[in-house]
Amino acid sequence: MATWQQFSEEAPALAEKIKERFTAAKSHVLATVRRDGSPRVSGSEVDFREQDLLIGSMIGAMKAKDLQHDGRFAIHAASAIDEGGADAKVSGKAVEITDPAEVARLQGDDGEAHVFRLDLTEAVLTWVEGNTIYFDFWKEGQGLRRLARPDNGPVVEVARDQG
Repeated sequence: MATWQQFSEEAPALAEKIKERFTAAKSHVLATVRRDGSPRVSGSEVDFREQDLLIGSMIGAMKAKDLQHDGRFAIHAASAIDEGGADAKVSGKAVEITDPAEVARLQGDDGEAHVFRLDLTEAVLTWVEGNTIYFDFWKEGQGLRRLARPDNGPVVEVARDQG
């Protein structure tokens, strides 16, 4: 798993574009895994604090219980493709910060809450240019790839960076 800082060091331009999408809107869609293995989606906000990407949750909320049981997550930033912008997604494992002093320091005066650091296994930025849809795709340990699908044809790899 890579922290936000590690991802940013490996793929700085992609990290900046993804951060831009996540900070452009307040609410995003978080996918978690329920105890029975089925998916759950919830609204969630993200916070870039220091070198980490964080999410918070009300005490006892179902998304917090999901993440405590199985930390796997995916979060999708509000899409801007229709406005000529990009679509951003990251996934990996959420790690709950349990030290009370650390939780209080990170959340400020927001009251009692769960705080999770999002460690990443992959990040994707999608955008359209002309008749081509592009995907900048980072996967932990595999570097950065750019895929394209011109004119609704097959997907082709157009660039690869092993970091």
